[in-house]
Amino acid sequence: MATRPSRRVLLPIALAALLLPLAATLAAAPPAGPAPTELPNLIRIRDDVYTIQNAHSTLDELRAFGGNVTVYLTDAGVVLVDSKNESVHDDIVGKVRTLTGKPVKYVILTHNHGDHAGGAPALAAKGATVIISKGDRDNMVRAKQAWLPEVTYTGRADLFVGGKEVQLREIKGHTRADTVVYLPAARVVAVGDLAHNPPGIPLQVNYPDGGSWTEWVNALDMIATLDFEFLVQGHGPVLTKPEFTAFRERVFSIRERVRALTREGKTAEEIAATLRPEFNWPAEGRTGNVPDMMKELQ
Repeated sequence: MATRPSRRVLLPIALAALLLPLAATLAAAPPAGPAPTELPNLIRIRDDVYTIQNAHSTLDELRAFGGNVTVYLTDAGVVLVDSKNESVHDDIVGKVRTLTGKPVKYVILTHNHGDHAGGAPALAAKGATVIISKGDRDNMVRAKQAWLPEVTYTGRADLFVGGKEVQLREIKGHTRADTVVYLPAARVVAVGDLAHNPPGIPLQVNYPDGGSWTEWVNALDMIATLDFEFLVQGHGPVLTKPEFTAFRERVFSIRERVRALTREGKTAEEIAATLRPEFNWPAEGRTGNVPDMMKELQ
């Protein structure tokens, strides 16, 4: 059964290759705990917009199930934003079937990482058209992935499905070519890992896939210009616009703190130790993005 957010928030694939970028992200994280057993929840945002969200938004759930999925219902079929990973394909399809008898028509990937794109091949095998930015498809090619989306775009694309508009905007941040998906009629935006704020999941970009902390802040500035009430982030609960604004300020503050400490000549370990109490940075002994941030922001 779908639960409603409060007003506060409201085929087979070369899996190892698909998960390489995710492995890089998790390298800064604590070791895995017991495998979670509670499946993700289906949460209503609007009458025609839902999210499939991990129950507790923990790192272990990210490893087991992947990131958030947005479900947009139309008379012509369902539009999904992201696909979690392959292991929860049946759960995603089952949850969609509780909402509509229409098929999944489109799957839009916010980026190429396995916790968001891993379930796409199975959805494509059932007839869905999978769309990703050209830049992030190129990331998949570089990773030598066996399955690749057949439809790409550059810059901006617009879908019109069952009389509803879906806007895709390419922007650099977490990767070289993230996709922001804006549903103007619903005033909902889904941004993948351009926003992810659960306490146990490290805040970082993926440098090997072209991410940048400077461009991440710029991406958040662009998202802030959109007319939305709710934002579906890559991991964690749905955000209201004021909550997104607070998240945006946190990312900006981390970037500027690292820039200042780098120019003071601090080491990566010293910077991480400073960030830890201020911004809940990764656990003791782990520096996360800091070494690459120092090179970018010096």
